Amino acid sequence: MNKAAPRPDASLPFAHAGAKRNSRAACAAALMILIGLSGCSKGLGDVTGSIGKPQAPAKIPTEEGALRRFADEWGRRYDANPKDKVVAMTYARALHGLDQNTQAVAVLQNTAIQNPNDMEVLGAYGKALADAGRLTEAADILTRAHTPERPNWSVVSTQGTIADELGDHDAARDYYREALKIRPNDPTVLSNMGLSYALSRQLPRAEETLLLAANQLGADMRVRQNLSLVLALEGKFPQAEEWSRRDLSPIEAAANVASIRQMISQSNTWRDIAASPANASAVRRKVSAAAAAPAEER
Repeated sequence: MNKAAPRPDASLPFAHAGAKRNSRAACAAALMILIGLSGCSKGLGDVTGSIGKPQAPAKIPTEEGALRRFADEWGRRYDANPKDKVVAMTYARALHGLDQNTQAVAVLQNTAIQNPNDMEVLGAYGKALADAGRLTEAADILTRAHTPERPNWSVVSTQGTIADELGDHDAARDYYREALKIRPNDPTVLSNMGLSYALSRQLPRAEETLLLAANQLGADMRVRQNLSLVLALEGKFPQAEEWSRRDLSPIEAAANVASIRQMISQSNTWRDIAASPANASAVRRKVSAAAAAPAEER
């Protein structure tokens, strides 16, 4: 009898596509404010697209109810045929969309065991591990997800985000440069590099890189909000609000920038970070919560 597929947990919070992008931008904000710390578990790794988009016939819904129904349907298909690669990868993508990254890892781990030399599967598995915070394992798997003869820009970029989260920003930017050789001026790769410069306290370079990313065809809300965050960190608050208003209402944009400005002005933030890694983690969570809160709650 086939083992039942991991099911979406209705008790866990769901974030629709727009909210998820906002939460990841908030996590990136925390990363940049807490310069020098490794990233949030869903921060930089997700900027590249996480599990990615394998050649599957189904499009992942973005609306909450539709996505849950989609995940249930593909979970049943996975139960019926767990060896089907497309079914497994589509189901894992649905789980990822529901922020069920641990369950997505379980599905893809089984698929990787059955397809040990399939680089598409290994790439998805490695990215899922990264999203679940299992960075060392993810880095190991991703080394097998492409070859010098067949490089995969998305995998290379994800390797960069893992290096950033592990604190090796120079190595991370080497990965991004390699990805950009394959995919010139890709906005997500450029955005990752911009965040990497911010983590290294090189804010002018971060702004320059993120501005280039934001002006590329295909740049999305995450890229523009990352640029807004860096501008705010540089004290360029009017410019930060201007970029933020391209995706958010004027009230939301002003509240986001005001939240970052408040965190910068809190002198005890840096002292808390320096005190210990545990304090740094607590401050990071506090910043993420503040940045993610709706304007009316601030």
